[in-house]
Amino acid sequence: MEFAADTFGKLNAEDYDALNDPGTTNESTAFLAELYGSGSRVLELAIGSGRMALPLVQKGISISGIEGSEAMVDLLRAKPGGRDIGIEVGDMAAADGYQIDGPFDHAFLVFNTLFNLTTQAAQVQCFRNVAAKLNPGGTFLIETFVPDLSSFKNFQHLTTKRLDMGFVWLEAAVHDPLAQRLDMQRVRILPDGVKLVPLQMRYAFPPEIDLMAQLAGFNLASRWGGWNREPFDRDSKMHVSLYRLR
Repeated sequence: MEFAADTFGKLNAEDYDALNDPGTTNESTAFLAELYGSGSRVLELAIGSGRMALPLVQKGISISGIEGSEAMVDLLRAKPGGRDIGIEVGDMAAADGYQIDGPFDHAFLVFNTLFNLTTQAAQVQCFRNVAAKLNPGGTFLIETFVPDLSSFKNFQHLTTKRLDMGFVWLEAAVHDPLAQRLDMQRVRILPDGVKLVPLQMRYAFPPEIDLMAQLAGFNLASRWGGWNREPFDRDSKMHVSLYRLR
């Protein structure tokens, strides 16, 4: 099974908000609100259920979104203020770009979602699509984990994610180092049966992401090791990177 633009939403929309809270929403939205300033026009890629967008709108930021899944957009529309946000349902790496009205002052893509694009070509195209919708000097911010493959043995990995008397959640993964690809299956063994939630990711280390940005006309402006502006160093598990359009 290969993931399409709407696959993640189809698989996860039912319980997305309950199971995918990274615990950094307050920090990340405060960071972006300070970075952008009230009145800025901002494009969010993979806007999803509005976890980031709705708090930012309340802080005076004008948000529009790209989202691959109608099911995820339905979650956003059901929330207070969700119907006021302009959203284009489509692929953030579409070869012909976006139809949503621009230009924008800024854009962002968080929660490792760049890696949901499972080829290098798609990731590069994502940067190019954003560049085409920004004002000169506009910025593109991304958040991803720093890949750590130390837990893989023979290109495989199995871990327990949650465990209680009545259930266990496992995550199995296989690693293709040539494609920089992780194919995962999240297995939820519950009293009423087993649920499988697959996920595919194509990881990239920061230097490769910087090169993608350069190919699209961006330069790296800043990089932090977290939403509280921690320094980025060799021990960082994630990065928040800000690129500025030349």
